[in-house]
Parts: sequence; C-alpha cells; structure tokens
Amino acid sequence: MTTTGDDRTTAMTGPWWWERWRGAVLDAGLAVVSAAECGAEGVEFSRDAGLPAAVGIAFGVLAGSMLLFRRRWPIAVVLIAIAITPAQMGVLLTVVGLYTLAASELPRRITGALAGMSMAGTLIVALVRTSQDMANDSASPAIGSEYVPFFAVTAAIGVTAPPVLLGLYVGARRRLVEGMRERADSLERELMLLAERAEERAEWARNEERTRIAREMHDVVAHRVSLMVVHAAALQAVARKDPEKAVKNAALVGDMGRQALTELREMLGVLRTSVNTKNAKPAEPVPLAAVGHAAAAAASRAEDEEGPCLAELDELVGQSRAAGMAVELSVEGEPRGYAADVEQTAYRVVQEALTNVHKHAAGAKTYVRLAHRTAEIAMQVENEPPPDGDGSADARLPSGGNGLVGMKERVMALGGVFVSGPTDGGGFRVSAVLPAAAAAAG
Repeated sequence: MTTTGDDRTTAMTGPWWWERWRGAVLDAGLAVVSAAECGAEGVEFSRDAGLPAAVGIAFGVLAGSMLLFRRRWPIAVVLIAIAITPAQMGVLLTVVGLYTLAASELPRRITGALAGMSMAGTLIVALVRTSQDMANDSASPAIGSEYVPFFAVTAAIGVTAPPVLLGLYVGARRRLVEGMRERADSLERELMLLAERAEERAEWARNEERTRIAREMHDVVAHRVSLMVVHAAALQAVARKDPEKAVKNAALVGDMGRQALTELREMLGVLRTSVNTKNAKPAEPVPLAAVGHAAAAAASRAEDEEGPCLAELDELVGQSRAAGMAVELSVEGEPRGYAADVEQTAYRVVQEALTNVHKHAAGAKTYVRLAHRTAEIAMQVENEPPPDGDGSADARLPSGGNGLVGMKERVMALGGVFVSGPTDGGGFRVSAVLPAAAAAAG
C-alpha cells in the first residue's frame, strides 16, 4: 500500500528537513563542492577588490556552502547566487539553485522572476567581463567586438535556461507521480468501500433467504400441525365420554400427521437434491441462495401436488370445522382463473388466519369471506371473541409470532395490501387484497 500525505510525513527518516539520508548526503556534497569553487574564485575577487585573500576565501566558502539549504530555502539560495554574480563566483550555486527552485512547489511567477534576474545578472557580468578582457588585451583580442553581445547572451542562457527547464520537467514529473499515487490510494479506498458494501449486500441477501426459508416451512407444515394439536386436545377431552368420537379424532390426527410428514419430506428432499446438484464438490459450503430457491421449489412442488388453490377453500374450512371450529364461508363474484402465485397466496392467507384462530381463539365463531372483483381479489377472515370455558382452549398451541409477518410479506410481494388487527367486538380480523390483472392467468 502506498504512502501519501500524513503517511509520507511519518515515513520521513532523514535529519531535519530532509526526507531521506541520501538527500542530506547529496546536499552536503554539493555544498562542499560549491564552497570549494567559490573559495577558489574568492582569491581573484579579493585581489580585484583590494582585500586580503583570507577574506575573499572566507566569503566564497560561506556563500558556496549556502547550497546546503537549497531544499529548505530555495529562494534564498538563488538570491545569494544572484548577489555574488558580480564577484564572478558561484556557477554551481546558480545552476543547482535555479534547478531546485524550478522543481519546487513554489508559484511559477516567482521562478520566472528569479530566473530572469539571474539571467540579467549573468548577461551584464559577461558583457562587462568580456569588454574588460578585450580592453586589457587590445593588441590581439580573442574575439571581435561584434561578437561580445552574442557571447554574453549565450553565456547567460547557457547558465540559466538548462537548469530551469530541467527543474520544471522534474517537478512536473514528480507531481504527476504523486498524483498517480494519490489516485491509486483513492481507488484502493474505494475498492475497500465497495467490498464492504458487497459484504453488506451479501449479508442482506442471506437474511432474506433465511426469512424466505422460514416462511415456506411455516406455511407448508404449521397449519396441519396446529390442527393435529387441536384434535389431540379434543381427543383427550372426549376419550372416556365418547369413544366413537375419540376414534374419529384419532384418525384425523393420524391423517394430518401423515400429510405433514409427506410435505416435510418433499421439502427436505428437494433441498437435498438441489444442494447436491448445485455443488459439484461436497466439501465446499452450500450457498444460502441455493437453499432459498430449493425451499421455494419444495414449497411450490408440495403445493402443486396438494393443489392449494381457491377451489379448495371448502376443504380447508371443512378441516377447521372437523377440529370443532364454527366457520362460515361466503364467496362473492364469479370465480375465474388466476395465476398460481395469486391463488396460492390467497389460500395461504386464509390458511394462516384459521391457524391463528385455532391458536388464540379456540371455539370462536369465524367468518371467511372471498370476493372476486374486476381488478382484484379480496379475502377476509374474522373471528368473534372465544366463548368462556371452552374446552378446546386447553390445546395451548405455541406461537412464534411469524404468521402475520409471513402473510404480509407474501401479499406485499405481489403488490397487494394486507391489514390485520383486533375488532371492536373483541375478535380479530385479517384482510388482504391482491391485484388480479397484474398476474392473471393466460
């Protein structure tokens, strides 16, 4: 992983303002060479200025050693180089100082102004120096007087332009590399965020599949098991008083138990078959999505074999009546064909509502209403308050609290409306409306 910004600051290992030790060593070496150069040129400067040689050498060494601070104060280094230009010393100081200034993050206008000042100073010094040399050697001058401006301009450009252009290139390249590094870090952070979001979506999908599996298992098995418990409680109540009715209830319990076991085996069989088919390597973990689809397929298969549809509401109501519930079924409108998921959802809503009546209001009179309308199908299951002292209430059916949630999820998945709640008379009402046109059978 790359380091930028604060990470790069903490990664600095060099002394003082240097990021690395090799940078400090390089600047120290350049400062030594520049100090030696300026010190040597200080001898001639002291002779021309009429000063002691030691003063000229000390001045040159001090000025040349300023190259040590080129990274910290590049403007000061260039200004010192411009200041000692008339003394004809500090060529290395000028070249390295201009390069460092151009490669730094300082505004371009400052770089241009200082480079122009350095070029002008070098140009003036070259003109004066060349003119003095020609005057001192008038007998046989090295170059003609007409070439003096050309020589001076060439010297000024040669000392100033190359380091400035090289510094601008290196600075631009450095900024480009840092920009690419920062972009790579940004992309890495974005990928990490995307990975976290993908994990969240995967967790959400797993939770959805778990909910789906629980709903399918509940719808397929819970109703029959609830009826079994109700019949078993009734069997216990009449076993001694009415042996014939006890035998009949025992037979009903056995039939319902076999039906529940059949549906459960169907579902588990499809789940097992789906898992073996979707996973070639048994050692790999089973995707939860495959289990969810398998559960849905198992529920659909069981429903197809049992034929849960609106035409079998009479049989469903008859089972509740056989368990001792007083149920009235009324149908409004002309029945017609619907899509399988619409009929199955309507059937399951009525089935779960009747199951809840068995659990929470045993012995209460119940009304099941079904209405076939132009663009929708509506169903309602409403029960009165349970009568006091009803022996059927001893069944004590447990409640997981998932029945109403499952019904609402089924109805909402088809774009329908689901409402449930207590009535003013102390009973309970479950109502659902499903769109018929959106999923009408062809």
